[in-house]
Amino acid sequence: MLSLILSLRRVKKEAKRILFCPFVSEFFFKINIATTDVHLLPYSLMEVNVPGIVYLVGAGPGDPELITLKALRLIRNCNALVHDALIPLDIINEASSDCEIYYVGKRAGCKSFLQSDINSLLLKLSKDGKNVVRLKGGDPFVFSRGGEEVAFLEKNKVEIEIVPGITSGIAAPSYFGIPLSHRDGASSITFVTGHEHAAKKETMVNWRKLANSSDSLVIYMGIRNIKYIVSELLAGGMDGNTLCAIIQEATLKNQKCFTSELSTLVDTISEQQFKPPSIIIIGKIVSFQVNNYITKVSNVNLPLNKKI
Repeated sequence: MLSLILSLRRVKKEAKRILFCPFVSEFFFKINIATTDVHLLPYSLMEVNVPGIVYLVGAGPGDPELITLKALRLIRNCNALVHDALIPLDIINEASSDCEIYYVGKRAGCKSFLQSDINSLLLKLSKDGKNVVRLKGGDPFVFSRGGEEVAFLEKNKVEIEIVPGITSGIAAPSYFGIPLSHRDGASSITFVTGHEHAAKKETMVNWRKLANSSDSLVIYMGIRNIKYIVSELLAGGMDGNTLCAIIQEATLKNQKCFTSELSTLVDTISEQQFKPPSIIIIGKIVSFQVNNYITKVSNVNLPLNKKI
């Protein structure tokens, strides 16, 4: 009973923080102590963002229909939106007409914003009392700089709320019917980046060990380093006949997928002209691919590179 009371106090405290009302707990929640059920009142009452807080939000893999309800609510109610390069315009347009919108994208081959400048912008907007949504593709904590941004903001006493999103490493194979786990084919999955920080003195990814330590590999940002990755996997003992799938622009209008064996993966990527953003899946799990009868394929394109 004591733990229940403490939990309810935390719920009431959060409700007060959201709606700035000293008696909000009396009408925002209906609490049944006997059954411990908490019933939320109409969702529209929650449509208030907190000034001075930064919401680190995952926008999902691209298709606007895959964004979460919470992310959509925050975007519609914020007055400062700071977004990355791979966010479709359809999602950006959900922001209100008086919202300040800041593009801080990073794309290979294009001039990019420095991370320190992005951090400073988020800090300034929050200190100015803005409702800030920091919108990132996929999930903000999966091969993103979300962790760095949160650490910086916490150090500067800025309140943060993290809203997860669907990462492309899960969405891409799902859209093409590839199960990442299967009782008959794969009991382990490794998500790994194919593009590490340039400032690192040595790689933290041991591809040779990964060759035999996981049933399935899901590689982010691996297109430009694929020749090296394949050579290391083969050197680590992975069978050259291992099946692979390459998926570009998953969930978007121009998405495409090709399968290949590991030994011919480099040639397939070159011949089919695969480019970032792409996900590469390696493992026998690819042989379990089934048809995914998507009833409505996204009509959204990948955003164009912006000149800054």
